[in-house]
Amino acid sequence: MADGLGAAHRRRLREVWRSAGWPCQDLVEVELLAAGWLERVRDAAGRETLRVTDAGIGVLAATLQKNRAARSAHEDLVARVAAEMQRAGRVVWRGLSLRAPLAGEDGATRWVMAMPDVFSIRHTTVEDYAEPVVHEIKVRRADLLSDLRRPDKGAAYRALASQCWYVLADGIAAAEEIPPEYGVLVAAGGGLEVARAAPRRAARVPFAVWMSLARANAEPAPDDGQGWLGAPPDPPP
Repeated sequence: MADGLGAAHRRRLREVWRSAGWPCQDLVEVELLAAGWLERVRDAAGRETLRVTDAGIGVLAATLQKNRAARSAHEDLVARVAAEMQRAGRVVWRGLSLRAPLAGEDGATRWVMAMPDVFSIRHTTVEDYAEPVVHEIKVRRADLLSDLRRPDKGAAYRALASQCWYVLADGIAAAEEIPPEYGVLVAAGGGLEVARAAPRRAARVPFAVWMSLARANAEPAPDDGQGWLGAPPDPPP
């Protein structure tokens, strides 16, 4: 990849590929032209458009393959975390969209959408013992840093869970880079290593979340012949 050309340039390249190629005449376009990823084309009437060159198409194809590999790695790690939570006797959901209440101006409540990679509760019939937990999975450092720049996202997770964890692909970040409100798990080898335990907070599952869980499909119980035999009993009152 050409020096100094990053995500914004690849995004513009995709936009030109999908469009009629009308020029913006900004600095991103200048750099794409200089790199040879775009070229200017004039029609018989003298109108100028942009065309993605063969080199630019190669960049788009390489980016597509990289993104597919990252999505696959992300989904694999999500599945591993979900399976670990099930082995711990928890009921697990993936890909939920939940509304989280956050404090707004003048004490008013504002609602923020939260989409945790893995959301789980204990396998219990007692609401006070549900202990909702959020796991957010990151396999790329850039995605992690983008997440950490969005304070509302983390606040929404903490509003919904008694524990929040970041699960990181090995090598993308140190535990010290993650805010102390989160626990840190590192996917190393075939297991998940605790780099820092998550703080525990008292938390009950809000009614709106219960309704979302009821409408969603929980992960099916592990098909290992054990079912829920490993689920811990409810703690004594």
